[in-house]
Formats: sequence, structure tokens, C-alpha cells
Amino acid sequence: MSKHPKQKRGQKTPLRKRVLALDAPLTSLADDQVLTFVEWCQLNRISERTGRRILDSPDGPPIVKLSARRFGIRVAANRDWQHARERAR
Repeated sequence: MSKHPKQKRGQKTPLRKRVLALDAPLTSLADDQVLTFVEWCQLNRISERTGRRILDSPDGPPIVKLSARRFGIRVAANRDWQHARERAR
């Protein structure tokens, strides 16, 4: 008997079980690794609605067009975007 229940065909793997560990520091990800939109939102702890608003603004990070409908954000672009948003106290 296996330890894990068998996944039914057509079901997606839940995000919490994917390789991206949100508890790990951002430096553990490769700079050229492309995050999906949902992973990017979870990494930055923002809602999907806020994420779309940020990406539609001129100040958002550049996106990588993966296909006609899919896009992602590179880890390095996310880091640069975060640094650009820092402010002095």
C-alpha cells in the first residue's frame, strides 16, 4: 500500500504541494526561474486582483510570455521590482 493517495486524472497538484516553498528565502530560487502568476502573487503575499492591477501599471515587473495565454514573472525581475519599491525610513 502506498503512503500517498493516487491523484485522479485531470486534477491539478495543489500549490502547497508544488516545488515552490513559500517559507524558503527568495535567494533559494534561481534568477531565471519563471513563476506562474499565482505563485508570484503568493510569494509576494498579494491577492490575484492586486497582482493584475500591479502588472497592468507601468511600475510592475516585466512579464515573460510563455504562450498565447500564459505568462510568468522571472525571479530576478521580481527581486528588482521589490528593490525599486523600497523606501527609506
